[in-house]
Amino acid sequence: MQRFITPIGKLAAHIRCGGLIAYPTESCYGLGCDPRNRNAVLRLLKLKQRPQRKGLILIAGKYAQLAPYLQPLNHQQQAVLRRDGAQAITYLMPVKHSVPHWLRGEHDTLAVRITAHGQAASLCNALGMALVSTSANRSGDKPARTYADCRRRFGADVWVVPGKVGKRKKPSTIRAWTDGRIVRK
Repeated sequence: MQRFITPIGKLAAHIRCGGLIAYPTESCYGLGCDPRNRNAVLRLLKLKQRPQRKGLILIAGKYAQLAPYLQPLNHQQQAVLRRDGAQAITYLMPVKHSVPHWLRGEHDTLAVRITAHGQAASLCNALGMALVSTSANRSGDKPARTYADCRRRFGADVWVVPGKVGKRKKPSTIRAWTDGRIVRK
């Protein structure tokens, strides 16, 4: 597990107040926020120019951070999430009725991944929660892969966490949990 170098107390306060962050993930920098904060999610969607109907991905360092959003999973199912997260597989999971449309879009599922990227997992664990994780770009643009690129693109609108993107060249694979169908490869 990587050491977390950003002042976590200040970053946590920023996120609690609805702030947006950019942080390294498996293949690019991700844009994120507190998934429970509707205003933060809507600001992120506006900044990214992404329609709400598409829904978002949540990443976590462990299953307990995703549990408030998902239908309950047994230990074997949780192990599948952890194992496949190490391969950057995101699952479209059945959600609790309380999960708002501004997170899941027009779907009855939510895209989730237990990330194996050391810094992203450490960030979720230090904050004690899952994070919204969408690529750090405006719709149609290539995702940012460096701290400097995020700063250039988003300026003061986003707190950029320094770090190193993983070695993956493509975004995570997205699979339907219920039947294993690949939605994005």
